[in-house]
Amino acid sequence: MFTKSSRKPLALLAAAASVALLATACAESERDPAADSSAPFVFASAGDIKSLDPFLASDGETFRYSRQVYETLLEHESGGSEIVGGLAETWEQSEDGTEWTFNLRDGVLFHDGDELTAEVVCANFDRWHNLTGAWQSSNNSYYWQTIFGGFAENEDEGLPDSRYVSCEATDELTAVITISEYSSIFPGGFSLAAFGILSPTSLETIADAEITGEEGSYTLPDYTSEPGAVAGTGPFTAQEWNRDQAEVTLARFDDYWGDPAGFETMILRAIPDETARRQALEAGDIHGYDLVAPADVEPLVEAGFQVPTREVFNVLYLAFQQETSEELADIEVRRALAHAVDRQRIVDTILPAGGEVATQFHPDTLDGWSEDVTTYDYDPELAEEMLADAGQEDLTLDFCYPTEVTRPYMPAPRDIFDVISQDLESVGVTVEPKSFEWTEYVPNTDSGECSLYLLGWTGDYNDAYNFLGTWFSVKNDAWGMDEPELFDAMAEASGNPDPEERNAAYQGLNEQIMDVLPGLPISSSPPSIVFAENVNPPEVSPLTQENFSEGSWKED
Repeated sequence: MFTKSSRKPLALLAAAASVALLATACAESERDPAADSSAPFVFASAGDIKSLDPFLASDGETFRYSRQVYETLLEHESGGSEIVGGLAETWEQSEDGTEWTFNLRDGVLFHDGDELTAEVVCANFDRWHNLTGAWQSSNNSYYWQTIFGGFAENEDEGLPDSRYVSCEATDELTAVITISEYSSIFPGGFSLAAFGILSPTSLETIADAEITGEEGSYTLPDYTSEPGAVAGTGPFTAQEWNRDQAEVTLARFDDYWGDPAGFETMILRAIPDETARRQALEAGDIHGYDLVAPADVEPLVEAGFQVPTREVFNVLYLAFQQETSEELADIEVRRALAHAVDRQRIVDTILPAGGEVATQFHPDTLDGWSEDVTTYDYDPELAEEMLADAGQEDLTLDFCYPTEVTRPYMPAPRDIFDVISQDLESVGVTVEPKSFEWTEYVPNTDSGECSLYLLGWTGDYNDAYNFLGTWFSVKNDAWGMDEPELFDAMAEASGNPDPEERNAAYQGLNEQIMDVLPGLPISSSPPSIVFAENVNPPEVSPLTQENFSEGSWKED
């Protein structure tokens, strides 16, 4: 019934838009970048940003914007996943891993003219640690809670104690951050875009900012939608956020401490439909876009466009909600459904070249991947037999999928949904489709509203815990599973300072997770990005963390 997997490394390879959107785009396309080096570089993404303050965000589109405007203590090497210095030129940790010393770059200016100092860094971390009220909702401080746990004064009994202890400026350019215990989350956690450092003047301006409303319908403070209200140190400054046209305009920051941005102006525009993105590129209305449809890659290359492919750093999965769906609480039913899905067909017919079936909840490009997990080969006859044995010959399940969005791990949500639905129905399962726009989709899946749903993850940093710990470190409503032994083992693995022992523990966790089977890993795949022929593109990142200041117009 079950088999063990053998490792097979993944390949590491480097609807029309609205009338208003097209009208603006056509006006911009009349400017020829080859003749006008000040012409704006327009890049399209699959969705709009959430907030101009990245701390409040948890989505890749907001972070694509914020990485151009705000900088973190550490970052990832251009085009790779290794940690390098950001605002901190160098850093070191104490032997027990609880004290992190950051030696800041000298001469760094914020966009408002303030200077970067260790006191400013500490003021940012202390502000986040002392947030209260609605700021403590996971919708408004997701990454703080993921990395640092709770706050100075937790207002929700369900929040854990904070890992953050203190930050001390030992001199003008040295900040020492103390955490409560060793964790493999660090140093990667210090590189997350949510922790972009704001200027001291900005911190004063937003000191009394409040989030109003209730869970699920919060109203963010005014400053989060006002370009320039909070200053960062990045190579671009935020100039305008046109929410009606779903685009943000950035301008080169001439006093940037590093190499100046190659583009004088950059516009990030949301075009949810992948066909509309391609058409806008072909028409010259935009000069690049992310998440190229696999079927469009070859035609775009043949037409002269540049289509680099990122390395694999993601996973797509089918989740089983065990708490709100009584049938899925039965492990035999979950195993039957796993055998019913032809994942290879999804890889072969929908995903880009280089995609592979996933056997566990992170790609095999990460340490901790195990060759010994239980796998669930496609076997519809076995699936049908197992459902009958479990008394579920007439099983009915709602199945959720997102609309008007593509993700790096999920290039065609409806197509993937259709394949899986057909597979389930072929073994006697009645599927009740439920679709939501992306802004509603994640809250619905997080709250347990969907028995089955598609979701995934692109890694934030190069550690298995960033995948496994995201889902399986504590009980959460998205899965409806309660496995205290698994949660305890996850905490123990993350807290082990020995790399070899920690990776062995992650392998064991992968094996344990696939036996518990909270969901079915579907695939890992390399998402493509495209640029016009007249663009010198930035290095593409497996983490989807491109630094667009590296790009420029090609000279004639």
